[in-house]
Amino acid sequence: MRVVVGASSFAADSDRAVNLLLEKGIEVVKNPYGRKLSEEEIVQHLQGADGLLAGLEPLNEAVFLQCPQLRAVARIGIGMDNVDMEAAKNHGIKVSNTPEGPTDAVAEMTLAALLSIGHQIIPANQDVHNKVWKKRMGFSIQGLKVLVVGYGHIGRRTAELLKQMQAEIMVYDKYNTEVCTCTLEEGLRNADVVTLHASGKEEILSAELIDMAKDGVVLLNSSRGALVNEEALYEALKKGKVSWFWGDVFWKEPYEGKITECENAILTPHICTYTKTCRESMETQAVKNLLEDLGL
Repeated sequence: MRVVVGASSFAADSDRAVNLLLEKGIEVVKNPYGRKLSEEEIVQHLQGADGLLAGLEPLNEAVFLQCPQLRAVARIGIGMDNVDMEAAKNHGIKVSNTPEGPTDAVAEMTLAALLSIGHQIIPANQDVHNKVWKKRMGFSIQGLKVLVVGYGHIGRRTAELLKQMQAEIMVYDKYNTEVCTCTLEEGLRNADVVTLHASGKEEILSAELIDMAKDGVVLLNSSRGALVNEEALYEALKKGKVSWFWGDVFWKEPYEGKITECENAILTPHICTYTKTCRESMETQAVKNLLEDLGL
């Protein structure tokens, strides 16, 4: 049996997950490029494969048509935007993901980004490196009004951490109205900080809604780049409407767009889940999911 890996960083720091496959006598073929695969590349990579440990490569009808031996896809992570679920079902391909694995790592990094912004750590570091001794005034999390958009595993955990630091939490979730404490518009008008943890590719923060937000709002996005209107965000950062933005996800990756021009934007290369504990947990669970779906 043959299992191929789409995720570029699989088994980079731990052999636990790959050993589960090797112990079963399964041939494992890793991503040969060390990056996200194109449609053409994943089709070639999947030839003769029974299972796929998926990253963010496109998995659609055209791919499945050219890979008739494929029986199971195990996504290493939460998001399933790159997988055509209906096409997979039509081709008899079982699909799984690891919704709990990234929770703590993503929530921690969201909090780290907010703390870095609040305490002006990055510009203060730059000052000292430039031989400038400048004491910048920041803000504490205590008393902040934080709007959490999307209240799944990660949104809930982020809210828990912020509550422990005495932030005031507001919640908006389009798909789970029972947890909502406000409308999106109400939250934006009142929030000092907006943190995005929603699924899907549908734009949530349009130009109109960004303009509606409180002046000087801090925006955090660890979910999907497409949730925010890029042009509107750029203009808001330049004008100070959004005082700071942290993004770990982008409209196109690798990202080289306009937000790189904004000094009040902290940009990280989709690394929220890149801790040894998190990667090992997600990879191991994905392998277990794959083995189960392959009947092993």
